[in-house]
Amino acid sequence: MAVLRTFVCLAAIAMLMELAMAANYTVGGANGGWDTSTDLQSWVAAQTFAVGDNLIFQYTPNHDVLEVTKADHDSCQTGNPLQTYNDGNTVVPLTTPGKRYFICGTLGHCSQGMQIEIDTLATSMPPATSPSSPPPSSPSPETSPSPANTPESVPGSPLSPDVPSDGAPSGVSPSSPPPPSSAIKNSFGTLGFGLVLMVFLAF
Repeated sequence: MAVLRTFVCLAAIAMLMELAMAANYTVGGANGGWDTSTDLQSWVAAQTFAVGDNLIFQYTPNHDVLEVTKADHDSCQTGNPLQTYNDGNTVVPLTTPGKRYFICGTLGHCSQGMQIEIDTLATSMPPATSPSSPPPSSPSPETSPSPANTPESVPGSPLSPDVPSDGAPSGVSPSSPPPPSSAIKNSFGTLGFGLVLMVFLAF
């Protein structure tokens, strides 16, 4: 039940977003209209239409709106329209991608410029977004610090396990006593010298 509720909510949000993104285009623009005095071709060329948008034709009773084929649009033929509108405030939803053609059915008005070709795109252009920062990449073997350059292997470093900072041999501090073997040898040398001296004095 919870899954169904979530799905319905998501569908409703998608529909609301589609409606919010839809645009209404008044044919001819704010300073023109569906008439012979407006440069309708320039107005169309400046627009981008997408599925979900609406065309709004506003006109006086001496005009109407005919949706026609491309051939009838190009030749201004009014005898076989696909749709006819004459309510003065016609809203035409753009529900599918592709081209649609509209002319005025009043005699002579199409040839005077009251004809438009609408090219509807499948979707509107997505809004610009700031690029997301790429995820941090692990260092490649070529860029990884070599052991010779790490603090542990730098001679004289306090962290070096091999050589102390003053250059003394590894494992021996400057003030440390000699190894046990050296101490024993020195002891025997001193003892031997003393014995020889005692023997010499005895004779």
